[in-house]
Amino acid sequence: MIRSMTGFGRAPVDVGGAGFEVEVRSVNHRFLDLRIRLPRALSAFESEVRARVQERFSRGKIDLAVSPRGGATPAPRFEIDFAVAEQYVEAAGKLAERHGLEARLGVAALLALPGVSRFVEPELPVEVLRDPLLAAVEQALEATDGMRQREGGALERELLARLTRVRELADALESRAGDVQQAVRERLRKRAAQLQSETGLVDEARLQQEVVLAADRLDIREEAVRLRSHVDQFREAVAASGPGRPAGRRLEFLLQELSREANTIGSKGSDAGLSHRVVELKTELERLREQVQNVE
Repeated sequence: MIRSMTGFGRAPVDVGGAGFEVEVRSVNHRFLDLRIRLPRALSAFESEVRARVQERFSRGKIDLAVSPRGGATPAPRFEIDFAVAEQYVEAAGKLAERHGLEARLGVAALLALPGVSRFVEPELPVEVLRDPLLAAVEQALEATDGMRQREGGALERELLARLTRVRELADALESRAGDVQQAVRERLRKRAAQLQSETGLVDEARLQQEVVLAADRLDIREEAVRLRSHVDQFREAVAASGPGRPAGRRLEFLLQELSREANTIGSKGSDAGLSHRVVELKTELERLREQVQNVE
């Protein structure tokens, strides 16, 4: 089954009194475009998180963010560096004694001096964080993958239904090809008969040659055969798709080939009925292209 590139997943991480949330968002992209955002305390695990994503997905623009969850993260701790504070007090006393000043260094002023006080983020041990984080990443990726698979199932049904119509149109175009060629022959013969009546001259051998050449130029049966062949290959690529076997690029290539054949048929078509079917064929191929852009 093919997979879509659209997905979303979320999972919580709770460890050591700290709470985080892993969130994964995925949209379509020609290649795998991966962006990971981790808090400073978890930045050491970025390469492992990246590897987990790359193991699962081959295409798509994927954003994976880990953010603190409100109310579950320990508050910063207020610390005083007493050694620094004592140095300030000692220096203030020496200055007062040396210059005959009154030493009036209050507590509030002392705390405001550089290096005396600070808020410290709680340090979480790396060895405690790793396994819960990676487990939550796997859970979020699993949810994302599940959504991509469900979306892919809907895409597959849509693609196969449109392929059936493309095949029907290819059959209709081929069945019309003989009538178009016969109409061309009749027009040329009527034109030759008109010229003969007007001039009394006609080169029968040259006429037959022109009829054959014109009919060959308007023969679309080869293009119709190739259309059906590409449709069959498209179906095979869809059926072979699965985890580790993305089909999106293959389907894009086959669509290019289908469009090329449709354009060739359109350039050869001089019949109103054939032209109408070519327009419908191109419309179906464009709808297929819109859907294939979101296939992994």
